[in-house]
Amino acid sequence: MKNNRVAWLMQSGIEGMTEADLLSGFCTRCAVSRVPVERASAVIEALHPMYERRALRWDANNALERMSEFGMGTGGSLAMNWERTAFFHLRTTGDIEVRRRFSRGDAADFYLLDSMKADGFTDFVALAHRFGGNGTIGEIDCFFSQVATRAPGGFSEADLNALKALVPCLALATKCVAMSGVARTIAKVYLGEDAAQHVLHGEMRRDRADRIAAALWFSDLANFTRISDLSDPDEIIPMINDYAEAVISSVKTAGGEVLKLMGYGTLAIFGGATAQKACEAALRGRFVLERELVDLNARRRIEGRAVTEVYLGLHFGDVFYGNIGGRERLDFTVIGPAVNEVSRINSLCRSLDRKLLVSSQFASALNPDQGSILLSLGAHTLRGVSRPQELFTIPQCEHAMATA
Repeated sequence: MKNNRVAWLMQSGIEGMTEADLLSGFCTRCAVSRVPVERASAVIEALHPMYERRALRWDANNALERMSEFGMGTGGSLAMNWERTAFFHLRTTGDIEVRRRFSRGDAADFYLLDSMKADGFTDFVALAHRFGGNGTIGEIDCFFSQVATRAPGGFSEADLNALKALVPCLALATKCVAMSGVARTIAKVYLGEDAAQHVLHGEMRRDRADRIAAALWFSDLANFTRISDLSDPDEIIPMINDYAEAVISSVKTAGGEVLKLMGYGTLAIFGGATAQKACEAALRGRFVLERELVDLNARRRIEGRAVTEVYLGLHFGDVFYGNIGGRERLDFTVIGPAVNEVSRINSLCRSLDRKLLVSSQFASALNPDQGSILLSLGAHTLRGVSRPQELFTIPQCEHAMATA
């Protein structure tokens, strides 16, 4: 029976079963083989920009929240509760096991143990399985688990031996799934969703680049140098993050893909079945951004913090999309004359005192109704571009109507 449980855990980990399903399946199989696990939970640290650990739960008789994520720097009662857990005790002491046999009068001195004792549980065991140095990424260095039973007298010696033999297999399977999730998270956060999919599907050859037609978005912050000179240095990064979040969420809402964050600048692309659909999506992203900026600037003003606007250049053209770089350091991005042009278009926003500038190629791809709201600003010379480019914008009153 033990071999069946080990085989199930190994196969399930290989197949990528979710961590919550692994814990549930493990506990169910323990109960079937007469190891009386009636409640269990596990914790594994995370490598994620929004949360730092993931908790898993299972109960034989009650529906529990199977998986929860705890945010970065979570304070207040959540932090205090974590510091009262057996898991925190194991982490800080370096111990590998904690046991409380309530049927023998042991203290219910960790978080929730008093309610478990009152609920009829007789025995509680928490275990730590630490990873070796080569198996650690960031804070993901240990798998914590705990089990409890209501069996009279608690877990027998045979029960404990079975658990201690099987939990390392659960730890390994969970680690396998968690590390796959880390790879996906890192790729998505640092490369963007589409580029991450390419890389994770093995498209890492340096000579691999596809020629595509796309709407290009290049934005940065207005008056950033002046604002940064006048602001508290500790406010600069939070400010960039606030406006980057507004830009990134607007691009994503409109169906675009952010490819690169360059200081306070953002490069994104919008694809589509046609040039019209790609350009309409990019323009829609700008309209979404306008609404985001109204809310963001209102909030920052209330907080007494600096506010600004976003300069945006939009262009349409052919680009090469793929791996660029050296043998050991690649960047999945776009290159080509069109990328250079959209950057130069953006740079004219300051001198022309316009928040939005679009190229003639972009304007001509729009449907007549959308194209009619554009105002030509005439031809302008772009640095590094041989021919002058006619640029367009949206007058403020018409822009407000378009976003209503």
